[in-house]
Amino acid sequence: MRIVFMGTPDFAVPSLRLLAESGFEIAAVVTQPDRPKGRKKTLTPPPVKEAALSLGLPVLQPERMRSPEAVESIRELGPELIVTAAYGQILPKAVLDIPRLGCINVHGSLLPKYRGGAPIQRSIMNGERSTGVTIMYMAEGLDTGDMISVVELPIGDDDTSGTMFEKLSAAGAKLLGETLPSIVDGTAKAVPQNDDEATYAPNLTRDDERMDWSRSARELFNQVRGLSPMAGAFTFLSGEVFKVRACEPVAGKTEAANAASVRPGTVIDAGTNGILVQAGAGRLLLTEIQPAGKRAMSAAEWLKGARLEPGTVFGEGGAI
Repeated sequence: MRIVFMGTPDFAVPSLRLLAESGFEIAAVVTQPDRPKGRKKTLTPPPVKEAALSLGLPVLQPERMRSPEAVESIRELGPELIVTAAYGQILPKAVLDIPRLGCINVHGSLLPKYRGGAPIQRSIMNGERSTGVTIMYMAEGLDTGDMISVVELPIGDDDTSGTMFEKLSAAGAKLLGETLPSIVDGTAKAVPQNDDEATYAPNLTRDDERMDWSRSARELFNQVRGLSPMAGAFTFLSGEVFKVRACEPVAGKTEAANAASVRPGTVIDAGTNGILVQAGAGRLLLTEIQPAGKRAMSAAEWLKGARLEPGTVFGEGGAI
């Protein structure tokens, strides 16, 4: 069977490798254009491009999949099936109509929950205890197509977006391998999504990364985990960005007593265990941090050369 694969980040690489190792004819791999990365803005290929080239597969990188040129390039490839995984662009109807077996997507959530571009991060940020992968037929809407197969995975307190990306990408590839035979032989059962149960996971913005100390310690803990290890959550210290890379909620006074006696964002203690900060409800122990202009490090290591007095308030004087 002739397939066109579309994907961009590391999440999509195991699915691409599964297709290649299963002996499918991959006519081309479509991915996003190379983008500037890092402080030096070095033009960097996406992980899927690197994987495709290592497999000896042709690569296409259209800026806009909706352009007539991009649509025609896919049509000329003559795919019987298009498989996508975190490609990053919505496919137009002109592309969806090309393959005789349709277009399927490996999506990192339990649809219809968390439709959109950041389902893994937002599942963790919202405190979900489980997530998963859904393989679905693609439609013109945003992740609205009929579902074919699903696998569910737990989210533990020690999980971050990074660990869940790895687990879900592997689970998605495995599920893809198990699902493809039914798609090929026409026995796949498509189940419509219940739109009334739909929730959305839009791409993250800078505002999503800023810590609001009036929130509970548990909510802030989930925010930090959901943004790790990528962008990272941040607050301000002396007017400069101060990133929090790892933390944990700490049991302490009752929520009512906390709210009444100590301003959220106030440093309670700073020592070998980390930086203990008052939240809107409960306290948060910062264990790994990244001050402005420095590398990420343990809070204890940073405190060896920095002075942070109890009573200091995080979040003051900064602007995004």
